[in-house]
Amino acid sequence: MKFGSQEEYGLRCLLRIGKSKSLNGLTIPEISDLEGLSTANAAKLLRTLRLGGFIEAARGQSGGYKLAKPAEEIIIGDVLAVLGGRLFEEDFCSSHTGIEKICTNSIDCSIRSLWRTIQLLVDNVILKISLKDLLGNEEEVKVLVNSFVEDSSVEAKLSLPNN
Repeated sequence: MKFGSQEEYGLRCLLRIGKSKSLNGLTIPEISDLEGLSTANAAKLLRTLRLGGFIEAARGQSGGYKLAKPAEEIIIGDVLAVLGGRLFEEDFCSSHTGIEKICTNSIDCSIRSLWRTIQLLVDNVILKISLKDLLGNEEEVKVLVNSFVEDSSVEAKLSLPNN
């Protein structure tokens, strides 16, 4: 799996709602216009975010979408998991066996080590970043992410699985 439009636009919609000063929240057409998305695509993404528990919808003419909890409690890794999943799941190998029942590299797989390490590095960043962090400017977020990346190289080496 790769990060695609679902994750990008879903995060953008969530960020837009988080930045909104409207007491009534933002409507689908407003979010659609502000993010340059079709109304149908915005509605689909907002439904996913609502079912994930990140936003809530107020019914009625003055209703719109608001955050379901404070921005500091919304973890970006959790949002990405709801929008599209992880880059590498542990069952990945069992679902990519080729024409065999078991992957021919299941005992000694250097590729699996690569995917696990990349996932650990990604998790080390996205599981520490909240929506509140993303409400900052680009430079602030860059500094924060860089601090996690510097720490992650050591953590990835220490926590690399043995198989």
